[in-house]
Amino acid sequence: MPRLGTPVPGWTPPLPPGPTAMEGRHVRLERLDPARHAAELHAANTASDAIWDYLPYGPFATLPDYRAWADAVAGQPDPFFYALCDRATGRAAGVASFLRITPAAGTIEVGHIVLSPQLQRTPAATEAMALMMGWAFAAGYRRYEWKCDALNLPSRRAAARLGLSYEGTFRQAAVIKGRNRDTAWFAAIDSEWPRLSAAFARWLSPANFDASGRQRESLSSLTAAIPVARDPLL
Repeated sequence: MPRLGTPVPGWTPPLPPGPTAMEGRHVRLERLDPARHAAELHAANTASDAIWDYLPYGPFATLPDYRAWADAVAGQPDPFFYALCDRATGRAAGVASFLRITPAAGTIEVGHIVLSPQLQRTPAATEAMALMMGWAFAAGYRRYEWKCDALNLPSRRAAARLGLSYEGTFRQAAVIKGRNRDTAWFAAIDSEWPRLSAAFARWLSPANFDASGRQRESLSSLTAAIPVARDPLL
């Protein structure tokens, strides 16, 4: 075992997130603006309170309640929130953020992901995650993190599907809504991005979907070829 870590010659810390928008074929990420997005997001999210189960806030019974939360988080440098706007409808249908942004270490996390039922399991949702990961590595970040409640199996499956390595579970990491939270950690590093990017591009290609919109090749099958640490629960 070497005594010291691998040198990182010419290392320059990246800039904090700053793009006001990111464009995809299926989704547009816009900097969260409560005046423009809150009503659409609240309406989209009322279909299921379950989307708030593992988050420290929500559900929001009324639009003023949701607007107050959005006003509190919008414009912060960390978490740095985006509204996910479905290009098929032109409406905001989810949010996600960069957080725990540490340029000096080259690390950044994606989180606070809330996808309305209409956005879940769609190309738009996957493309949003690909756009955020792509921005981070293009900006010079070395490590892209995903953390979730260890009991949140849909989030664990999503991390695995996106090709992120399982790195372990931090026991009793937090108390959320009066309940214990063990936190499962996942991450991708910059050397893995070229293969991940190719997998996302192949899956999102129009040629990967038939006339009914069914995928020909799953993203899981494409990212499975990338050698990462697999989640033992999946």
